[in-house]
Amino acid sequence: MSNAARRGRVTTRGPAITDVARVAGVSVPTVSRVITGSTPVRAEKRERVLAAIAQLGYRPNGAARALVAGHQKAIAVLTGGTTRYGYASTLQGIEEAARLAGYIVMITVIDSEEPALISSTVDLALAHPVAGVIVLKFDAASVKALHQLPAGLPVVAASGGRSSGVPHAVLDDTAAASQATEYLLSLGHRTVHHVAIPAAGRRSGRVVGWRKALERAGAEVPEVLQSDWDPITGYRLGQQLARRERVTAVLCGNDEIAMGVMRGLHEQGRRVPDDVSVVGFDGHPLAAVATPALTTVEQDFVGLGRRAFDLLAGLVNDQHPPQNSLATPRLVIRESSGPPSVR
Repeated sequence: MSNAARRGRVTTRGPAITDVARVAGVSVPTVSRVITGSTPVRAEKRERVLAAIAQLGYRPNGAARALVAGHQKAIAVLTGGTTRYGYASTLQGIEEAARLAGYIVMITVIDSEEPALISSTVDLALAHPVAGVIVLKFDAASVKALHQLPAGLPVVAASGGRSSGVPHAVLDDTAAASQATEYLLSLGHRTVHHVAIPAAGRRSGRVVGWRKALERAGAEVPEVLQSDWDPITGYRLGQQLARRERVTAVLCGNDEIAMGVMRGLHEQGRRVPDDVSVVGFDGHPLAAVATPALTTVEQDFVGLGRRAFDLLAGLVNDQHPPQNSLATPRLVIRESSGPPSVR
């Protein structure tokens, strides 16, 4: 059984090198020589092959080319960013694990959800001879890029939730958000408001976990407040929340947003945690030195990157059947959360 079949990927077969040869009216070895440039090909045949490649939208498999050449020691990482804490730490874990295994890591940033730009970025990443691909499935652009990768190429996703298609290294956002929400409810808060970061797909695991915990407790489920990635958005939403006297607890989609929320509450005269408890997500290093120190869901992003590489290495080397790798983040309780004040 092929790697693609074992992974259970639901894909539509793309054009193969045999299709290019058929349309161009040449042999498969001729197409291969044009693609690799290993042996000169007559100009007329070369032009026919290139025209067939363009007509069919054929994407040469860099992994196969590298295998033939005997130097398949690189992997590609597709990511929506490199500077935010979760992205940077996951990339660190991938690079450390890859280096120990003798691989180099080529990082390609997908900074747009526009289909044509995603397609060209994927083409750029796969133009190099890579053994496989890891997708940091933290945002919508990366999710779309995952669906454009060709069948037969070893692929692993690193994400906050499981889904079908390829093996996933997962930090269980849903379970972690439920735990944080249940903690705040256990302190005596009537409900918990949620400031959400942009979702990678149709549903955010953090929103789902928060909502499920409230529903299990029979608590009111407030409207989700949507932020972007900029902490200033959290600051503005914190100012809005400060004007709602019934707000006593807030779960934020990440720590940077949580710190912005705390600043907005403070400037409007609401004390944390005396008036409003705030809990963040991710375990950013600055969370421990914020004022007050931020209660947060601590995530091992470096470990996530290492687990993602281990899954990919297993696929590349056919060492073991692909399985999802799951870890549940832990709640770290600090100064920013406490029981609601008695009024």
